[in-house]
Amino acid sequence: MFKKILIANRGEIAVRILRACRELGMQSVSVFSEADRKSLHVRLADEAYTIGPAPSRESYLRIDKLMDVARRAGCDALHPGYGFLAENAALPRACSEAGITFIGPPAEAMEALGSKTAGRQLARRVEVPTVPGTNDPTEKSEARALAQSMGYPVLLKAVAGGGGKGMRLVYSDAEFESAFRDAASEAMNAFGDERLYLEKYLERPRHIEIQILADAHGRVVSLGERECSIQRRHQKVIEEAPSPAVTPELRKKMSAAAVRLARAGGYVNAGTMEFLVDQKLNFYFLEVNTRLQVEHPVTEQVTGLDLVKLQIAIAAGHRLPFAWEAITPRGHAMEVRLYAEDPENNFFPSPGKILSCRTPGGPGIRMDEGVYEGWTVPNEYDPLLGKLIAWGNSREETIARLRRALDEYTITGIRTNAGLFRRILTEPEFLRGEIHTRWLDELLRRPRAAAASSSSDSNREGNPGRAHEAAAIAAAIWQAKQSAAQGAEASSADENSSRWKMAGRRQLLDRMP
Repeated sequence: MFKKILIANRGEIAVRILRACRELGMQSVSVFSEADRKSLHVRLADEAYTIGPAPSRESYLRIDKLMDVARRAGCDALHPGYGFLAENAALPRACSEAGITFIGPPAEAMEALGSKTAGRQLARRVEVPTVPGTNDPTEKSEARALAQSMGYPVLLKAVAGGGGKGMRLVYSDAEFESAFRDAASEAMNAFGDERLYLEKYLERPRHIEIQILADAHGRVVSLGERECSIQRRHQKVIEEAPSPAVTPELRKKMSAAAVRLARAGGYVNAGTMEFLVDQKLNFYFLEVNTRLQVEHPVTEQVTGLDLVKLQIAIAAGHRLPFAWEAITPRGHAMEVRLYAEDPENNFFPSPGKILSCRTPGGPGIRMDEGVYEGWTVPNEYDPLLGKLIAWGNSREETIARLRRALDEYTITGIRTNAGLFRRILTEPEFLRGEIHTRWLDELLRRPRAAAASSSSDSNREGNPGRAHEAAAIAAAIWQAKQSAAQGAEASSADENSSRWKMAGRRQLLDRMP
């Protein structure tokens, strides 16, 4: 195994990886920008090195700086986490040149599958069904012509993308030019690659993905599916395993397609094959995420496997100790992504200092987070605070535990989206599992009866000014009531005093010297 691992990321995923390193007896090295100097991943790592100013282009996206830290710290492996450079083939190549093991797929597999267009081409060659669209990166004029011929709506997607970044849903020709420009700009800022491709938008599909693991000895296994249909503007916010819609037969077909695709691409390490599933349970290949997913904990909870440790073991040359057929998911798991954002203000980011924070616990509850009380959430990065995961013997028990945990979770100083999840977990359609990728966007457009729930969410989190005002007003009212009550009590006592009591008091006073 390895002696020292460089974690080329930040936030909760960096904390997750360094904890796995510690359990394996390996040293961890963190990197940080100037904005992250006091972050939790810096505090917990065995060593930490600064890599530049806050903008990610000058820090977390600089391969040369990462390689310099790896050399200076004496690291023999590098874990990219997710986001930033995790799906950039230039990073594993740089690691190879520097004699450092990259904990992830080889550069060739990343290019064959991680590129969204190359992945679609390979899927068609191995007879995995795909969503209609382009097979190659496309220029604006070409994409527009194809959109007109296929018919709207269409999706513009970043070739190097993921996490909903560099993606735009286009409903008409009038929207196309601005959508293309905005998607390309966002893709460039997030991934350093502005290329886009186009695909037909399916109405009301489910987003279901298959987690795979592949070692360097030819064994590829499926760990089952995750349901990722609860999304806001193409960004996943709730994930669960197993999917309430997937039948054993469909699971077998999708897993076989995922394994076939991974083998064809020469894939090694952890990866995720993403699919869209229509209302008739037909599935279509969407893309491959050639990295660890944000939502990997739900798979860990139902399989009992530690995916980060398995990633490290595979990178060190070990064989997978189990076959696909040996994986039997147990129970049900669900994850919500907690963000520093204000749902009452169009989900505007809510950076700032965390004044207090209480993490939930109890049976079946797990919290993966990268924050602490007193830390200031920066404005420069994705505002993910952490992931709250619940496990239960059934979907119903899991939802009940997640509701309870969300009620226990409190944070002040910033706003969070915890109240949104409290709402979702009471919606009848969600409870029945009748969801699709546009379900949450449609829910948010519905009128909400809400003054009470939004008020209780405000008390649990975010706006310290309002909280202090409310506390001051409550204290003033309480004081006024106490004074009035004391005055009334004294007045009542005087009026109700009997004559014999008054006579007794006077007699005692007369006896005093």
